[in-house]
Amino acid sequence: MKHAPIPIRTVAATAVAAVGLLAGHAAAQSMADVQKAAQARGLSTADLLAAAKTYTPSGMKDEFVIFSSGGHSGQVHVIGVPSMRLIRTIAVFTPEPWQGWGYGVGNDVLAQGNVAGKPNLWGDTHHPALSETKGDYDGEWLFINDKINARVAVIDLRDFETKQILKNPLTVSNHGLCVTPDTEYVIESSQYGVPLGWEYATMDQYKEKHRGSVIFWKFDRKKGRVIPEESFAMELPPYWQDLVDAGKLASDGFVFINSLNTEMATGGVQDKKPPFEAGVSRNATDFLHIIDWRKAEAVFRAGGAKEQSGFPVISIETSIAEGLLHLTPEPRSPHGVDIAPKGDFIVVSGKLDPHVTVYSFEKVKRAIANKTYSGSDEYGIPILDFDAVVEARVEVGLGPLHTQFGNDGYAYTSLFLDSAVARWTLGGEYGKGTPEPDWTLVHKTPVQYNVGHIGAVHGDTVNPLGRYLISFNKWSVDRFLHPGPLLAQNFQLIDISGQGANMPVIYDMPIGFGEPHYAQIIRADILKPWSIYPEIGWDPHKQQIDPMAPKKGMERVTRDGSTVEVWMSVVRSQFNPDHVKVKQGDTVIWRMTNIERAVDAVHGFAVPAYNIAVSLEPGETVTIEFIADTPGVFPFYCSEFCSALHLEMMGYLMVEPN
Repeated sequence: MKHAPIPIRTVAATAVAAVGLLAGHAAAQSMADVQKAAQARGLSTADLLAAAKTYTPSGMKDEFVIFSSGGHSGQVHVIGVPSMRLIRTIAVFTPEPWQGWGYGVGNDVLAQGNVAGKPNLWGDTHHPALSETKGDYDGEWLFINDKINARVAVIDLRDFETKQILKNPLTVSNHGLCVTPDTEYVIESSQYGVPLGWEYATMDQYKEKHRGSVIFWKFDRKKGRVIPEESFAMELPPYWQDLVDAGKLASDGFVFINSLNTEMATGGVQDKKPPFEAGVSRNATDFLHIIDWRKAEAVFRAGGAKEQSGFPVISIETSIAEGLLHLTPEPRSPHGVDIAPKGDFIVVSGKLDPHVTVYSFEKVKRAIANKTYSGSDEYGIPILDFDAVVEARVEVGLGPLHTQFGNDGYAYTSLFLDSAVARWTLGGEYGKGTPEPDWTLVHKTPVQYNVGHIGAVHGDTVNPLGRYLISFNKWSVDRFLHPGPLLAQNFQLIDISGQGANMPVIYDMPIGFGEPHYAQIIRADILKPWSIYPEIGWDPHKQQIDPMAPKKGMERVTRDGSTVEVWMSVVRSQFNPDHVKVKQGDTVIWRMTNIERAVDAVHGFAVPAYNIAVSLEPGETVTIEFIADTPGVFPFYCSEFCSALHLEMMGYLMVEPN
């Protein structure tokens, strides 16, 4: 919203109230300077107050950190709050040259995500999930899914690097990702119905041959890796499973997945059949999947799963017989399932319904125990009676999607069509924190524009912190400089520390990559990243000393037949050795160690013609291997500006022609 300019006296009063905004930079500056600058730029009271809440001087660190999906970049972006400054990009599914990811470093990890044996070097990251202990973020690990290729990555938050990529063996696309409250499992739900295991079936066999699925990836915290051998999946109907959230506290041990296309529409617009957007929204309701994952785990361990594509899968028939899976109606075309902090309520929004629907987990348990069914679906899965499990329905606006929770009894829901974020009151114990009645819409804050996901500080945990909420908007249109027809998207920071209608937008952040999807926000002081690697010769992919790491005084070049090994130390401002001679066709194994111990003493290693780029953080050792198939003289150099003699930090790779 554009605010009109305000009088100088009002500007001065606001600036004083806003913690001495701008005036504290230097003694020579005065309030008159603030008044002059504010008037010249047409700044309003709200503008100055927002600036005071978000301005973060050099050297002051952010209180919170956003881990945002990188969308089509295939990466994860790290952003500070309240400054909204981009701090780091974590390379995940896509090669990234600054970090050398895929250019000599991480090639083996990227290869773990090969699709049908072929490299796939881009991803569509959607749902980051921070590791949890007792339902709260612990700042140790981060998981992210790749929707386009049904992959999951494991990121170590000690060095913000990807350690493992898992390819889903059953399906070709995923969407939902979450963790159980103690990170026993990383849960990945499929998106579109397909024949499991990459098999083929025609569209007229959709109901019989296509299926959905959910994988429970077993995570070993000590190893920092998913253990596929201890993981299992559940077969689901070929509805389009969408988002997934794990229960906590009251609902611990359960998982909730919403779905759309319970019509099982198959499209075919080219054959005069209804297009998908019409076919998948005919039913008045879709189905919320309710899964008892602890009971499913017991069935898997007892041998109740069958192998499919080499992976254990619990069939729909077994799930029904063992009482693992129930359905209940939910608003049609849902795109959000979110568990309240105490685990007692499940909030679902449907894009074509102006309400959020709140389910009581206590009522769900009672309905399961009493078999309060309204029937079953086409596959025999029991459907819990809607009226028996619903606690409340709150009309919030047009196009509700995702819900986050504050620490004061409020919930927040994104409204895609309204381009707004709705604040409404939870009931029960939560309602004691707000002056308004339970289950009531309180306020809607306009955002620009078409908000999808939203994220609040610790908003997915048992201890949400309030303070800030981010609106992840799909459009920006008139917000920023037009960089041609492809426009930035917009992250808007909303102050939710007040009550009632007091929740203003206080910052716009253009996002110059598409399409960021979701994010989680954590207290910065929970993170414990390393400043340097623990010891010289540290292998980040194994998080331990590499016994083969070159050490100072051990630099050399050796030959064994057609294999040449290089043992190189890296330090300001020298590569040792700086001459490496090989013959065309040789296999080159090049080991290098950054022997620096100073913080941020990072070096690069870049070789022309050979597609090699390496980043070496202090203490890190890296090994690259390539075939010297192109003859010539190739200067290699440090690609990080590391010292006054940075340009002199170079050497020559000499490849003698045959």
